[in-house]
Amino acid sequence: MEIILTGTGSPLPDANRAGPSTLVKAGDAHILTDAGRGVVMRMAGAGSLPGLLAGVLITHLHSDHICGLNDVITTHWVMSQGKATLPIYGPVGTAEFVDRQLNALEPDIGYRIEHHEVLLGPPKVRVTELVPGDSFIVGDVEISTEATEHAPVRPTIGFRLEHGGSTAALVGDTVPCEGVDELARSADVYVQTVIRRDLVELIPNPMMQDILDYHSGVVEAAQTAERVGAKRLAFTHMVPAPTPETYPEWIALAAEHYSGEVIIGGDLTTVTV
Repeated sequence: MEIILTGTGSPLPDANRAGPSTLVKAGDAHILTDAGRGVVMRMAGAGSLPGLLAGVLITHLHSDHICGLNDVITTHWVMSQGKATLPIYGPVGTAEFVDRQLNALEPDIGYRIEHHEVLLGPPKVRVTELVPGDSFIVGDVEISTEATEHAPVRPTIGFRLEHGGSTAALVGDTVPCEGVDELARSADVYVQTVIRRDLVELIPNPMMQDILDYHSGVVEAAQTAERVGAKRLAFTHMVPAPTPETYPEWIALAAEHYSGEVIIGGDLTTVTV
């Protein structure tokens, strides 16, 4: 498997980091987790496109994780000339969100159907709403889910992907919890959204201070990875966004609590397992 951090940014706009998303290439299957701003362009940079997707996984319905989903749906529709169905998996509420996206796109859908004879109808999507503990198969990738904790956002889930004897845990916004432990246990790579708690605490902005209570910090993610025996820990959705010069600080902070490999980088950072 290749795990590609197609978007390592956060809700804060960043010229160098797209919104949160992770692309997994496993055999012939391309699977996208979350769809933040700029996701389709980053997919192109990763050697993929929406028309190649076997499925989209959604961790939760915070806007920064889903604002690019309409672009994924539309581009998949156009690239497949309306023939293919895009499977989307997410927590309860995902179906309603997708329906609303399609409603918002009605004028565009109408224009394209009128202009292109091959497009006989609107985008084909198949939404499967999940509850923690559900498992399913995309291509030949076995995927399981567990509950994560990102209150007041409810429900939120994370994903564990297994293919060819390799395992990747893709965990969205959350604090440490039993579900995260189960997802990341003995994983070849554990991808976690993180904040630098020590730096955020210095920012005199009430909304920034609010994020402290529902995200894993670097230390907490490292402690989780050590506790469950994850072989690699990859950071994404980093707040505040680090520069390459400060990567060693982030790695050193994690290394105080975790003995495995710590991976940090910009968009398109790739881990092969």
